Amino acid sequence: MGLMSDEDVRTALGALPGWRREGDGIVREFTFDDFAGSIGFVNRLAEIAEAENHHPDIAISWATVAVTWTSHSVGGITDTDLVMASATDSIG
Repeated sequence: MGLMSDEDVRTALGALPGWRREGDGIVREFTFDDFAGSIGFVNRLAEIAEAENHHPDIAISWATVAVTWTSHSVGGITDTDLVMASATDSIG
């Protein structure tokens, strides 16, 4: 799992609508009808993260969930983060 170049990250984000780079991670906000919807999404995301042993930073604010993928172990964005962002989209 190696760090991606800035250009590779920009290119990859072109295929992930809604995701943006923030520092050493990629971020997307998901909006739901209520708090229960937000928590349900986080629970589904937790199952995927556990299965892949790669965990996002998550911020929950009533009907909005911000998900940040980064590879803390290498200090930035890797292919794994992009794969996980795509998986996150599939449940959002």
